[in-house]
Amino acid sequence: MSVSFLPGRRKPVADQARPICLAPLTVLELGPPELVACAAEAGYDGVGLRLIRATEQEPIRPTVGITPMIRETRRRLVDTGLFVLDVEVLRLRPETRVRDDFAAFLETGAYLGATQVLVTGNDPDHGRTADNLAELGVLAAEFGMTPNLEPMPWTAVRNLGEAARIVGRCADSGAGLLVDAIHYDRELATPEDLSRVPAEWIRYAQICDAVLPRPESVDELRRQGRSARLFPGEGCIGVVPMLRALPPVPVSVEAPVQWNAPAGVRARAALRTARAVVALADAGQPALSA
Repeated sequence: MSVSFLPGRRKPVADQARPICLAPLTVLELGPPELVACAAEAGYDGVGLRLIRATEQEPIRPTVGITPMIRETRRRLVDTGLFVLDVEVLRLRPETRVRDDFAAFLETGAYLGATQVLVTGNDPDHGRTADNLAELGVLAAEFGMTPNLEPMPWTAVRNLGEAARIVGRCADSGAGLLVDAIHYDRELATPEDLSRVPAEWIRYAQICDAVLPRPESVDELRRQGRSARLFPGEGCIGVVPMLRALPPVPVSVEAPVQWNAPAGVRARAALRTARAVVALADAGQPALSA
């Protein structure tokens, strides 16, 4: 099928406030069209979209391919002026065949104007993960997109150090590294650790907050990460120092909270707190030149 791609509309960071986007996990009950509408009403600059579900508990939606739902999502993006920051989630497994497994996903993301892809490492062989990530980087570039490896404690790429070593082996392919505030905090990483990551590897960051004490089990890390975070600035994570240690890239608010409020109410509260945190971070960190 021949499709026309929706150009990404990333805003420049050097001369204005950095874009703040709504991540799907914050309002996971919404499908892509409803998420775009919710983000627009709340006042976000852009969105992330989940095209492949992360757990079996999530509903199956027709979100890979140019389906009626994807066409409606694109229509709402055009109508609202929002842009798609990233699409998710691609898992690199031992059996992964990059082009066969991911080409339709990438075509869908490009049709929606996405520029970034969220990737997890689910293969204990980190050499093979690096090879697959490199191949994915080359394939994604055909669609105007770049993959970003996110370390998570319940995956085979558990922390910043492991992710950096993998990306370092294939950075020439365009692959990057995604820092999520909750995983950064739970592994006890520091701003100094982040400062050693090449700036060109960082295309965006995910922000949220979380409670103390830090979990001691992987099961509890997973539970909090998927469903029991806090809004930025409302917990124990040093989100402001984290952002100051990173380039002034767009941020995605990934904050699934335990609050039985409508999605729109949660989205507005998440944006309000995110703006405050980003303003503090940017006040202490001059924007990099474009």
